[in-house]
Amino acid sequence: MNNKYNHKDVEANKYQKWIDLGLFKADMDKSKEPFSLIMPPPNVTGKLHLGHSLDNSIQDLLIRFKKLNGFATVWVPGMDHAGIATQVVVDKHLKEQGIDKNKLSKEEFLDHIWEWKKVYEKNIRNQWSKFGLALDYNLEQFTFSEHLQDYMKDVFVKMYNSGLIYEDETLVNWDPILGTAISNIEVIHSDVKGKMYYFKYFFEDSKEFLEVATTRPETMFGDICLVVNPKDKRYSKFIGKNVINPANNQIIPIIADKYVDIEFGTGVMKCTPAHDRNDFDLGKKHNLPIINVMNYDATMNDKCGQWNGFDRFDARKGLVESLKANDTLIRIEEIEHQVGLSERSKTIVEPMLSKQWFVKMESLANNVIKMQESQDPIRFYPNRFDATLKGWMENIHDWTISRQLVWGHQLPVWYNKKNKDQVHVSVDGPTDPENWKRSDDVLDTWASSSLWPMVCLGYDPNKSEEDQSDLYKQFWPVSTMITGYDILFFWVARMMFTTQYINNDKKAFNDVLMHGLVRDEQGRKMSKSLGNGIDPLIVIEEYGADTLRHSLVVNSSPGMDIKFSVEKIRSSWNLANKIWNASRYVVMKTENMNASIEESNLIKNINKINEQWNVANKWILYRTNATLIELKKQIDKYEFAIAGKVLDNFIWNEYCSWYIELSKANIESDNLLVRTITQQTLLLVLKKLLIMIHPFMPFISEEIYKVIGDKESILREEWMFKFEVKISDDEIEDIENVFELIEKIRSFRLNNEIKNVIQLKFTTDIKNNYDSINSYLLKMVNSSITYAKDASAMKNISTIALTNLFIYIKNSDFINTEEVMKKLNEDIIKVESELVRLEKMLSNESFILKASKDKIDAEKLKQIKYKEQYDNLLLKLNQIKK
Repeated sequence: MNNKYNHKDVEANKYQKWIDLGLFKADMDKSKEPFSLIMPPPNVTGKLHLGHSLDNSIQDLLIRFKKLNGFATVWVPGMDHAGIATQVVVDKHLKEQGIDKNKLSKEEFLDHIWEWKKVYEKNIRNQWSKFGLALDYNLEQFTFSEHLQDYMKDVFVKMYNSGLIYEDETLVNWDPILGTAISNIEVIHSDVKGKMYYFKYFFEDSKEFLEVATTRPETMFGDICLVVNPKDKRYSKFIGKNVINPANNQIIPIIADKYVDIEFGTGVMKCTPAHDRNDFDLGKKHNLPIINVMNYDATMNDKCGQWNGFDRFDARKGLVESLKANDTLIRIEEIEHQVGLSERSKTIVEPMLSKQWFVKMESLANNVIKMQESQDPIRFYPNRFDATLKGWMENIHDWTISRQLVWGHQLPVWYNKKNKDQVHVSVDGPTDPENWKRSDDVLDTWASSSLWPMVCLGYDPNKSEEDQSDLYKQFWPVSTMITGYDILFFWVARMMFTTQYINNDKKAFNDVLMHGLVRDEQGRKMSKSLGNGIDPLIVIEEYGADTLRHSLVVNSSPGMDIKFSVEKIRSSWNLANKIWNASRYVVMKTENMNASIEESNLIKNINKINEQWNVANKWILYRTNATLIELKKQIDKYEFAIAGKVLDNFIWNEYCSWYIELSKANIESDNLLVRTITQQTLLLVLKKLLIMIHPFMPFISEEIYKVIGDKESILREEWMFKFEVKISDDEIEDIENVFELIEKIRSFRLNNEIKNVIQLKFTTDIKNNYDSINSYLLKMVNSSITYAKDASAMKNISTIALTNLFIYIKNSDFINTEEVMKKLNEDIIKVESELVRLEKMLSNESFILKASKDKIDAEKLKQIKYKEQYDNLLLKLNQIKK
């Protein structure tokens, strides 16, 4: 092993070796308990970020951990075509090259996207390899592959034929920048500063008016009526009368509906069914006409008079100025209100009347709720997300699944050229294609992603359970779905109800682990605008993949965000460095040992030896076994932060600080048995330490294992011991007494400023054989203990109190009286000088009159502290003189 830990050398050339050995291939051994993971597919839009790094680190930890624990494992990788996201970044890329997307044919634009995908899928695979991810590349999937396109068409047609997918012209969330409909959960509601505009709606043939408020004057061109509450005494007399719309001078009626809140605003509401969801529902209820006043790019249409062709916000400004000029604007108030922003383009979403395709959600949502309330639900970690999911399902709206994009799964929908109301839906299309035109719309990205568990584990909806693939039979359902809590509704919920529908009410996963987001040190979300993003590859270059993986995972608790910091990264690097140095020491001290130590024989031999020198060996094996058990318990609960603390304690404290130091006495023994047993124990425990750290830090553990192990990879090893370590309570107490002795003696040295070169000879009046204990004390704290009948009766002694023992030492053995007295006298003179100065200051009337109360109080407090210090120094001096 090299003298210094170098992560670049350690992490080089390992990944391909693991792949060549077939360690990541799906294990089809039916005698083993299965464990399966499917990777949340990253978008082919760019490089992976720290969120992916956390997600992948957790998954890789679990797959390696389960493999070491004897499970048949598989981890299926894949990538997402990410419809909107990819189309946006490719469009931006083309603009940077001076290419106008609008001048390209659909096929030419798609060619550019496929080229982009080829480049970035290579980048993503390179990042996977840098992290050392245990992926079965033979099973890799892509959400827009030919296979998945066929799969998606099958599912769409099945859902359409069963009445779950339907087309409707209704109000949708429209992104005018991207030119497509988006679903409710793709709308981010944000509080922004805005204006409330108050206008006069004059009664027909009257100078009287009603005051009406709106935040969106540009939609007034689509006003159909005014609405008041029938119980509102202020306005009940006006119901059935007409008013003049100030935007276009159209005559509109006043109607009544209890929906209007009497206490809100003026109590009079304008109704614009084409541009507000609540107004749309009112319009349907009262059978009102629907007038759309905007184009799909959010410019005003020909219903808007002189503002035809203007951007919606320019039209708003112009209309307000115009109405102000003709005295129909009453006032404008500055307000803070909530607006819906497109999750992808960040533009303000426009409620827009549009013909779209929807998934009917009521029965699907009820099936999920029923499953979650059954005896065999999907378990959420943390459990609070189960309630969050059910709350969403209970209030769910139908899902808008059609998108007006180029990149995505084209709907298997055809419209008759002569009669557009005649629709054909099938996998293969109509038999007379010349009479039909296929829809240009594509599916929401999350529609194809909702099939991910079935696609990854080889489920064919057209086959019976008996005829399903071996992969499916071995690994269904997915053991654990790991993803960020921010896509619970976007993705996890949709996989749940889609899987239930397609796969005969089966659950998609056993467990769902929702991890948090990776934020910066201040707790802010990482973003380009803040400039606080971290490139994982840069961190790996400087500190190594092991370090980044470990840092992310051990700071992760289910459902909790992580604050990324360089300090945490360095802490993980220090652990790797500690493991390296400890391993170098063990290798150096055991260089002639056989790497293939039979652990069962060694433990049997250790169990038979009841000598004092062997207690440390028994203890470390006992603690190794306890750590293996506790670590397994915490990882099985996904409590990685607790697992990290358990592992830290074992590596830093129990193995390195205690056992390695204790073992030095035995390794230098003249007794061959003592040396051999201790060397073999050092090696065996190091091997188990490497097995425990391997899921967290696969590269360094593999590198060291190849020096001390006898298998082709550490992944061929087993987690638990094969044989029980036997240690009595008395032996545990003995070794813990040694630890207490060493810690107390170290504190004694520190408090009394005693250099380590000075040997401390303690006595005690409790009889015992202290030879073995002294071998440890001499090595670790240069001290010893002997029995003396009247040890406690000696004069001028210092005492160390332990749980089961008192030890004593003559002060003259470690104190140079003359030097100590000299130092004390010097300190006394300094303190006396300060006391004299303070006495003069506080008795000075001028100071008392001019100084602030805080200043005077501070000086008085100094005086009290110096007096206490002076008394303590005198006491110590007198004790030494005696």
